[in-house]
Amino acid sequence: MSKERITISPDLYDIMPPEYQDLVTKATYGKEDRGWKDIGTAKELIEQHSLCAGCPESMAFRYILASLPNPEDTVMVGSTGCTSLVFPHVALHNIHSLFGNQNAVASGLKRALTVRFPGRIKDVVVLAGDGATVDIGLDMTLQAWFRQEKFTTICFDNELYANTGGQESGLMQKGFVAKMAPMGKSFDKVRLPEIAREAGCHYVVNCTVSKPSLVEKVIRNAVLVAREIGPTYVQLYTPCILEIGKDSQEGLQEMRDAEKPSERFAYKEYMSEPAKELIAELAAKAKEKKDAAKQLASSQA
Repeated sequence: MSKERITISPDLYDIMPPEYQDLVTKATYGKEDRGWKDIGTAKELIEQHSLCAGCPESMAFRYILASLPNPEDTVMVGSTGCTSLVFPHVALHNIHSLFGNQNAVASGLKRALTVRFPGRIKDVVVLAGDGATVDIGLDMTLQAWFRQEKFTTICFDNELYANTGGQESGLMQKGFVAKMAPMGKSFDKVRLPEIAREAGCHYVVNCTVSKPSLVEKVIRNAVLVAREIGPTYVQLYTPCILEIGKDSQEGLQEMRDAEKPSERFAYKEYMSEPAKELIAELAAKAKEKKDAAKQLASSQA
């Protein structure tokens, strides 16, 4: 995928709707410093969605898409769940896998892309809910990490099965009562970030999506580390406001409450030694480029 795919023929430009003209002229494909602040203009990535009003997943989706280092060379692998309602609106190559086998599909896809496009950037990103990642698909999730597959796994942690009526999941809090878990969950929330670390992931983060700049940093780090070193895992709290009894204005506050220092989504980040070296190297290059741009601007002033 590239900007050339949506370029308007000069003979037809004047008759195209202004919305489509904006789509082309403001496209951010190939823009190295794209980030969450470009969401308002990055229409070629996602302009609308069919999730519930105020759904934190819609926020997360926008932040993730805007933060991908190379969206034009990225394939996303989804699974059954609310995320499958968004992918039809997303202008990225994507695959809808069976419930739980998304990491197996991503493993084969990443290997095929490596063979088909040697020496070229081709990122694979898995995006699935807690049911697909932890319950139904845990075996395939872990096996991909054991094999050191070079792709990122992102879990939208709703802490229940949001898409199918509120059933209990492994990531649900102990004692939480849901529509289809009326007795309350009887065991603790599965600590998947810790499992990911022990299973060989080189970059692991547990956080909410209340801070877009933080999400941007995390997603970029995760994708770049996976590209060069090995598997990475990001667990994002995206509460289902319908299932936990919140209105469309309360999702953000719910996430802020969950990320307080003593709470379950207090920010946690793990990096292997190779990942630390890579991230430090990338940060140094970014700073050098930024300083050079400032010097150029001051010399031209």
